[in-house]
Amino acid sequence: MYNIIIIGSGPGGYVAAIRAAQLGLKTAIVERADLGGICLNWGCIPTKALLKSAQALYYARHSTDYGLTLSGEISPDLQKIVQRSRDVAAGMSKGVAYLLKKNGIDVIMGTARILPDKNVEIDGNTIISAPHVVLATGARARSLPAVPIDGVKVIGYREALVPTKIPESMAIIGSGAIGSEFAHFYNTMGTKVTLIEYMDNIVPLEDEEVSAQLTRSFRKAGIKVMSSAEVTSVESSGLLCKLTVKTKKGEERVEAEQVLSAVGVVPNVENLGLEALGMILERGRIKVDESYQTNVQGIYAIGDLLATPALAHVASAEAIHCIEKIAGLNPPPIRYDNIPGCTYTTPEIASTGLTEKAAKERGIAIKVGKFPFTASGKAAASGARDGFIKLIFDAVTDELIGAHLIGDNVTEMISGLVTARNLRVKGKEIIHSIHPHPTMSESIMEAAAAAHGEVIHL
Repeated sequence: MYNIIIIGSGPGGYVAAIRAAQLGLKTAIVERADLGGICLNWGCIPTKALLKSAQALYYARHSTDYGLTLSGEISPDLQKIVQRSRDVAAGMSKGVAYLLKKNGIDVIMGTARILPDKNVEIDGNTIISAPHVVLATGARARSLPAVPIDGVKVIGYREALVPTKIPESMAIIGSGAIGSEFAHFYNTMGTKVTLIEYMDNIVPLEDEEVSAQLTRSFRKAGIKVMSSAEVTSVESSGLLCKLTVKTKKGEERVEAEQVLSAVGVVPNVENLGLEALGMILERGRIKVDESYQTNVQGIYAIGDLLATPALAHVASAEAIHCIEKIAGLNPPPIRYDNIPGCTYTTPEIASTGLTEKAAKERGIAIKVGKFPFTASGKAAASGARDGFIKLIFDAVTDELIGAHLIGDNVTEMISGLVTARNLRVKGKEIIHSIHPHPTMSESIMEAAAAAHGEVIHL
C-alpha cells in the first residue's frame, strides 16, 4: 500500500513523485516507456541538442564573419548529430532514474490502468493501491485528417528527431514551437523548407511584431513562409509529396520530399480506465478543480492532460502544487497569466503576459517600450542583431503586464521578467535597476525606458 501512485514519468510525473517523497509520502511511479517521458526522450531535450548542432554548423559556415578561416569542406555528419542528440536524451533519462532512486521512490515499468475500485493494475496482472493517484500521462502528436502520418513520407516530431538522411525538401505544417524549430534545424542542414501556417501569423500565440520579425528572419535564411494557409490534402504516393494548400489568393500546390505534421498534441487519456470511473472530460481533456483533483475522489490529473498550456514547466508547476495540496500544505495558485513560452529558433523567442493586441482588446490603457538589438553593443559584437525587446506596461499603474523578446539567447532572459511580473514590478523600477554593460539583457532596461520616453541609446 502506497500513499500515492503517479502514472507517467515526464516533467509532471517525476516531479510529482519527488515532491511527494520529500514530503514523506510512500510513492510509486509507473512508466510504460522511458523515464523522463516525451520531453526528455523525444521532445524538449533532444530537440535542443539538434538545434545546438545546427548553431555550431551555422557559426562554422560563417566563420569569416568573425575573422576566422576554416580549411576544408564544412558539412554536417547527420549520423553523429542524431547520435549526440540521442546520447543527451539518454543521459537525462538516467538522471531521472537516479533522482527517483535517491528519493526512495518505487519505479514500476509497465502500462497502468485504474480499476473501478481505484486500485491500479499494471500490465493486466500486478495490482497496487493508494488513496491518491496522479495521472501524468502526457500527450502525443496530433494528426490532421487530411494529412495522415505514415512515418515515412508524412512524419511527426519523433521521426523528425531521428532522420536517416537530410531530405532535399520539406513542407512543415504548423508553425508553433515544434514546427518553427524543425524549420530552422532542417533549413540549416540544407533542406529547402516550406513552413505552412493556418493562422494569419506564424508562431500565432506570440505578439504580432515578434511573428513579423521571425518571418523576416526565416525568409532571409531561405525558408518559404506561408500564413493564412490551409493544407486540404496530401498525395504521398509518388516520388514527391504533393500538397494542396488553400490560401487567400486561391489554391496553391506545394511539392516536397517529406512532410512534417506539427499541428499540436492530443492528451493520452485512452486505456486508463477513465470511462469506468465516470471521469469527466471536456474536449478530450480531463476536468479538474483548483487542487487538480478530478471529479473522482482521490484521482488527480496534471500537465498535458488538462486544458492548461502544454508545456513541460507548466506540468512541473502543477505537479508540485497538486502534491503539496494532497500533503495538506497551502501552496499559492499558479498564475496562468504569467507562464513563459520559449521557441528555440534563430532568433529565439521568449514571452510572458499579454500581447499588445490582447491588452488593447481588454481595454487596458498601455505604454509600450521597444528596443531593437540593432542598437545593442553586445548584439553587434556577437553578430546577432536581429530582434528586439518589447515591454508592455499598464499606463495607469505602470505595472509590467507583458514581455515579448526575440533575439539571440532571449530564452535565458525571460525568467527575470516572469519574476518581475509575479512581484508586480513597475516600469520605473526596471529603469532604476542597474543592468550590466555590455549585455543583451540591458536592452530590457532600455525598453522600459523607451516606454517612459527616457531611452538613451536609441
